[in-house]
Amino acid sequence: MDTVGELLRHWRHRRGISQLDLAIAADVSARHVSLVETGKSNPSADMVLRLAEQLNVPLRDRNRLLLAAGFAPRYAERPLDHTALAAAHDAVRRVLRAHEPFPALVFDRRWNIVMTNRAVDPFLARVAPELLRPPVNLLRLGLDPRGFAGMVVNLADVRAVFRARVTRQLAAAPDPVLTALYEELLAPGPEPDGGAGRLAGPDVVIPMVLRVDDRELRLFSTITTFGTPMDITLDEVAIESYYPADAESAAYFTRP
Repeated sequence: MDTVGELLRHWRHRRGISQLDLAIAADVSARHVSLVETGKSNPSADMVLRLAEQLNVPLRDRNRLLLAAGFAPRYAERPLDHTALAAAHDAVRRVLRAHEPFPALVFDRRWNIVMTNRAVDPFLARVAPELLRPPVNLLRLGLDPRGFAGMVVNLADVRAVFRARVTRQLAAAPDPVLTALYEELLAPGPEPDGGAGRLAGPDVVIPMVLRVDDRELRLFSTITTFGTPMDITLDEVAIESYYPADAESAAYFTRP
């Protein structure tokens, strides 16, 4: 196992922060940061978490830091439907329900879908059953020809958005499973959908354009996360809510 000092140095380098900048942010001396990183000082659990907070280390990796320093993990990881997360689970359900008649879904750090609202069901009914075997992965669902890819008019643009998001995610916190998904579905190369993912036009955001029932639906999305989670699951889930980008698309969802 890496020492706590080696792990902290790894995260500091990943964030591009000097020892002095980290020390100032954490309100400690630069000498103390240096001593911790070199293993000449054993940090307390509170100091480990203080440095991890300034380095924006995910909760999952904060547990690893604590273990490396000889302390018990601080953050639990429970399914979203666990009784201990009842309030958060209810809040997520309320958000999903309130967003109807427009689609919204919840996915985890590896883009596996955790929950959806009823507006997503008609779209899932159009994909191959094998893609709906748990865990249902949003990246694979969106980019597989048997999934939504067959409906997406601007697939190169959507692929480029996915690629940028996953690239940022991996830069923030490495994950071998997500890396494998990136290499399978998003690695740069000849675009199978015939484009480099550069949508021309006046759009402020890049919409996803779906061809459904002989009409085109233009949708953009927003991401919602928990502000100050103390559970690994809550730290890693996100709610993606889709909105119509024009009146014609809105009419499709609000029709009687």
